[in-house]
Amino acid sequence: MAGSRVAIVTGAARGIGAATAVRLAVDGFAVAVCDLDEAACAGTVAEIDRAGGRGLAVGVDVSDAQAVRAAVDRVAAELGPPVVLVNNAGIIRDNLLFRMSDDDWDAVMAVHLRGAFLMSRAVQAHMTEAGWGRIVNLSSTSALGNRGQANYSAAKAGLQGFTKTLAIELGRFGVTVNAIAPGFIATEMTAATAARMGVDFEDFKAAAAREIPVRRVGVPGDIAGVVAFLVGDDASFVSGQVIYVAGGPRA
Repeated sequence: MAGSRVAIVTGAARGIGAATAVRLAVDGFAVAVCDLDEAACAGTVAEIDRAGGRGLAVGVDVSDAQAVRAAVDRVAAELGPPVVLVNNAGIIRDNLLFRMSDDDWDAVMAVHLRGAFLMSRAVQAHMTEAGWGRIVNLSSTSALGNRGQANYSAAKAGLQGFTKTLAIELGRFGVTVNAIAPGFIATEMTAATAARMGVDFEDFKAAAAREIPVRRVGVPGDIAGVVAFLVGDDASFVSGQVIYVAGGPRA
């Protein structure tokens, strides 16, 4: 299906990003595995290699415009022009509003919103030239509001507006843009949240599952599967959508 198409996945050293990178490689894409620490991408690239795919580890700070341009140029030179972009890189700096520092706010906005903007702007030139492209942005059910996450919720809601606007602007060039809003996904990030709360991770997941209609928490593969659909040819008439992958209407 993908042929020689090239995909970039940010935040791909672990969790949802890693699962997505491997899934796209299995589907036939050459995949640039991007994360802040290039060395941390080695595990994902090794998994891609084991699956018979082609991966490239790329270190990039997605909030740095010059670094983003250099990374995209490198991908184009070493793998080929990228026509799929999954903006997954993200951080959390949770706190109640009155305790939230300027840096807590700015850091989250920089990675999620500025990062998605810089990466999309850099990659769209390759997509429009090819007359085919796919951008998938990772939002969150937190976009609907979540206590202690004013920064993260605002960033994830912002990504939904960003997604819809890019879908309008880029559609005429054969580029679709969609967002996925995961619910509770068992990753190192959610495990760290449990640790900060002083809660056993298994108990944390069990409590979350009781509130989810399908009665389980998500795993990274649940998100990777939806990404795989959205970046494929079967989804060519799907654009500007926010798909909640949360085991229910919201969770």
